[in-house]
Amino acid sequence: MSETVRALVVYESMFGNTERIARAIRDGLQQSVPTEIVPAYRAPTVVPADVRLLVVGGPTHAFSMSRPSTRQEARKQDDVVMPIEVGIREWLDALATDTRSSTGRRSKHLEVATFDTRIAKVRRLPGSAARSAAKLLRKLGFRLISPSTSFFVDESTGPIRQVEIDRAREWGDELGRLLTTSATAALRR
Repeated sequence: MSETVRALVVYESMFGNTERIARAIRDGLQQSVPTEIVPAYRAPTVVPADVRLLVVGGPTHAFSMSRPSTRQEARKQDDVVMPIEVGIREWLDALATDTRSSTGRRSKHLEVATFDTRIAKVRRLPGSAARSAAKLLRKLGFRLISPSTSFFVDESTGPIRQVEIDRAREWGDELGRLLTTSATAALRR
């Protein structure tokens, strides 16, 4: 393959559980493609031209992506590992603005995947940060390479079990295989 294929994982994490999942996804992806991981508050609002897969994830708060009010509530539960001012919701809003203002600058081959962390005991409740992020990304014209995926924590502050971290690494590995297959097909067109 003559074209460099790279992945970028952008995540939000309140208590470190979603960050552990994001790192495991990165580890799985790196089996196939170079992968960078960055928290939402430091993520670029214009996806670099050499990125072919954007993976976005965060905790599910109130059946969707977190908001300033839900992050403030999280801060009351325990120490948080990221600044609460910018989560994936705000980052995606900034990405949407920059995508509209730089029409034609993003690659037509950029694909996306979304994930979230959720509390295991309420896994059957509707709503998901990953599905909300995926809906917004589709509206922006991005193509999902895989269905949104949830990883489960015991309580909102954790812990997250090793089985979920292993599952995240496997999902990252699967995304890498899908991406390299997709990139190879695109080059043949």
